[in-house]
Amino acid sequence: MSLSLLQDVAQNYGAIAAIGGGLAAIGAGVGIGKIGGSAMEAMARQPEMHGKIQSSALILAAFVEAVALFAVVVSFLK
Repeated sequence: MSLSLLQDVAQNYGAIAAIGGGLAAIGAGVGIGKIGGSAMEAMARQPEMHGKIQSSALILAAFVEAVALFAVVVSFLK
C-alpha cells in the first residue's frame, strides 16, 4: 500500500479508514512473517516433512492475505 493511496483515503474517506487499512496491512505482514518463521523451524526439525509443511504454510499465508485484503476493502467503504 503506497503512501499516496493512504493520503487519498484520508482526504476522501476520513482518517479512521486510512488507519484501518494500514493496520490491516501491518497485521497481514506480521501474520505471514509468523507463518514463515514457524514453517522454517518445523522444516529444520523434520526435513522429511518439507513438502507438506511448505504447502500448508503457503495456503495459510494466502488465507491471511485474503482476510487482510477484505479488511482493507471494508475500511475503504463509508
